[in-house]
Amino acid sequence: MAPSDQPRYSLIPSFLYSPKTLLNNVSSHSSSSSSSPPPFSGSEGRNSNNNFMIPAPKESIPLYSPAYYAACSFGGVFSCGLTHMTVTPLDLVKCNMQIDPVKYKNISSGFGVLMKEQGMRGFFRGWVPTLLGYSAQGACKFGFYEFFKKYYSDLAGPENAAKYKTFIFLAGSASAEVIADIALCPMEAVKVRVQTQPGFARGLSDGLPKFIKAEGAGGLYKGLVPLWGRQIPYTMMKFASFETVVEMLYKNVVPTPKDQCSKGLQLGVSFAAGYIAGVLCAIVSHPADNLVSFLNNAKGATVGDAVKKIGLVGLFTRGLPLRIVMIGTLTGAQWGLYDSFKVFVGLPTSGGGAPKAAK
Repeated sequence: MAPSDQPRYSLIPSFLYSPKTLLNNVSSHSSSSSSSPPPFSGSEGRNSNNNFMIPAPKESIPLYSPAYYAACSFGGVFSCGLTHMTVTPLDLVKCNMQIDPVKYKNISSGFGVLMKEQGMRGFFRGWVPTLLGYSAQGACKFGFYEFFKKYYSDLAGPENAAKYKTFIFLAGSASAEVIADIALCPMEAVKVRVQTQPGFARGLSDGLPKFIKAEGAGGLYKGLVPLWGRQIPYTMMKFASFETVVEMLYKNVVPTPKDQCSKGLQLGVSFAAGYIAGVLCAIVSHPADNLVSFLNNAKGATVGDAVKKIGLVGLFTRGLPLRIVMIGTLTGAQWGLYDSFKVFVGLPTSGGGAPKAAK
């Protein structure tokens, strides 16, 4: 068997592929030359009765099928959980600059203070609630965005879906983020408390029980409304601007239509558009980010207390340069990883227009 004829295998769970796709692949293998071993034969080193690896599909996962939304949710876990965990040191400095600007005057001094007081290990304080919280958020954010984008396109009809696609992007992303933040909020509350109050807890395992003991289970959702205030505008900007920038890049910068570009070039466009979208996201959502950090750090504090303490100008500017760098890089990486995963499972990259509405 020539190398190009070898059956391809994937580590992706089988629920991401439709039964029809799997049957087509198995049928294509069984109808091949009798000298070629079957895809699950012992000559391939795999037991047909105990096989965790499945043939990678020759067809794409059907768009807007349950398997499609499952794949998008899994891609959201992969992109959001890993990226937020990776930038934990930046997030740690940013949160402390928001809470105590006298002690943490700027980015460089903030890193210096943390290094002196907590050492290298201190830079990843709160990484577990970060990973768990943003993985859950990413699954809901991307999975439900794809669902609501299609749902609202169908409601609008083919003509209006194309004409008002930006409104569909905005509505779809806002709807998805409402759900995603409910999943994120408890872990975000513990993360901020662990990161901004040295000695409160080492991490999630002891921080969560301490938080609940001090403020009750309801305290985990004390910051939900400010979190919505931060994340919903952020996500609306993230998705709508990404979709728009991708379309503009293919129209004005990339000389080749998207469907004729290599996957590598398409992923490069996804990262560039994601970075631009991230900068805009950081600016739009920053006041609410300051509110979330303040409320989760101060027991019994209100939004009015935060505005009085930080000041109106401070809400828009405190910690903003660092957040622009962090969110720009983060959002670019998220779109790059998300679309890399979609390409890996046979789906097209994101962006370029609203889905075709059902007639």
